[in-house]
Amino acid sequence: MSDSPNPQSGSPDKEPASEAQAAQNALGNTERAEVATQSDRSASTPEQNPEPKPSLGRLFLDNLWAANTFTVTLLSLVLAIVVGAVLMIISDPAVLSTYSYITSRPSDAINSSWTLVSEAYANLFKGSVFDPEAFTGWLNGTNGWQPVLAPISETLTYSAPLVFTGLSVALAFRGGLFNIGAQGQATIGVIMAALAGFLLPLPPGLHLLVAVLAGALGGAIWGFIPGILKARAGAHEVINTIMLNYVATYFLTWLIVQNGVQDPNRTDAISKAVDTSAQLPRLLGDNLRVHAGILLAVLATWAVAWLLNRSTLGFELRAVGANPDAARTAGISVTRTYILIMVFAGILAGLGGSNMVLGSTASALTPLVVAQIGFDGILVALLGRVKPWGVLLAALLFGALQAGGNRMQSYSGISLELVTVLQALIVIFIAAPALVKAIFQLRAARAARLQTSLAKGW
Repeated sequence: MSDSPNPQSGSPDKEPASEAQAAQNALGNTERAEVATQSDRSASTPEQNPEPKPSLGRLFLDNLWAANTFTVTLLSLVLAIVVGAVLMIISDPAVLSTYSYITSRPSDAINSSWTLVSEAYANLFKGSVFDPEAFTGWLNGTNGWQPVLAPISETLTYSAPLVFTGLSVALAFRGGLFNIGAQGQATIGVIMAALAGFLLPLPPGLHLLVAVLAGALGGAIWGFIPGILKARAGAHEVINTIMLNYVATYFLTWLIVQNGVQDPNRTDAISKAVDTSAQLPRLLGDNLRVHAGILLAVLATWAVAWLLNRSTLGFELRAVGANPDAARTAGISVTRTYILIMVFAGILAGLGGSNMVLGSTASALTPLVVAQIGFDGILVALLGRVKPWGVLLAALLFGALQAGGNRMQSYSGISLELVTVLQALIVIFIAAPALVKAIFQLRAARAARLQTSLAKGW
């Protein structure tokens, strides 16, 4: 029996081996399942199968129809042009009469409206940017090159003083002050520049330099007064600057008719003419009015941009404008900064005023010699979003509207006041970006990148 085979004799040894092998196989299957799972996950990760990046064209289109500064400004211009066209149609009796029978003959109303609006805006463009007829005449030899550059010349002539007054308002605003007195500061600037221009017998180069500096000094004095009142007495700069505007205007009216200032050959309120040695030189000859004031305006824009972004004083100015209490805690003299802000703002406005009498706009003092460049400077600063280079572009736009408006009034019979309405509409739409965003269904713009660069010292 011992030699006979026992079917169960080998079972105790074989069963543990079978259990271990089964456990090993199960463990191997689990590991393989985990490896397969990890491989599937890794295959689905962005590192292995990254999504294709959008092209530059796609990014441009996505950002184009977003509520960024460029798009809002451009669409504000479009809205202002559309509303201006409606106002043209409403104010023209002949065109408006065609709408009384629009149901029977709609083509009359459409054609007359299109003719009126297209001719008006075409003349606005021809008077401010480019006149195709003048260019064709230059190619044919019927006229010279001066008529081709005449629209640009007029635009730059009107823009130069607006750059200075716009920078004046923008600089004060960045410092936390609202300078409504650019009109008065420009008035004192034009007085000082004109007095230096016809009372001081100086050689040509020196005479011009002294006259320009006299205009800047006059504006600085008129800006220092509200600055010291704000810093020392806490008087509100808006009230002070508004009152000083009246003082400067009436002072100009009184001064013109005084002996030694009034033109002896005239009985009306006009002063002596500024000497030619104190006049800003013209850039394109005597037949075109653009002068070196536009070059000074570009230089002033660069100087203000450097002052705000690269200088220690500009850093203090922006800090005071953002939070005066925090700036005072950090050791910045808020009193000194307020005074310097208004002095620099006055210098800029005074330079704008001196452009009105030392340039080609006028050559003598009159009660309206400054026009409205100080108040227009507020609109220019807001349109340029109180940034120096934005102010320059806004001044060019306002100068183009003013230059083209003269031709639009002469050739199309459109009132010049409509140009003022267009300016106001542009500022209104730009000041209400939510309205423009709602009308055109713009997407939200990306968050602006934080500016981490520190201002550099002198």
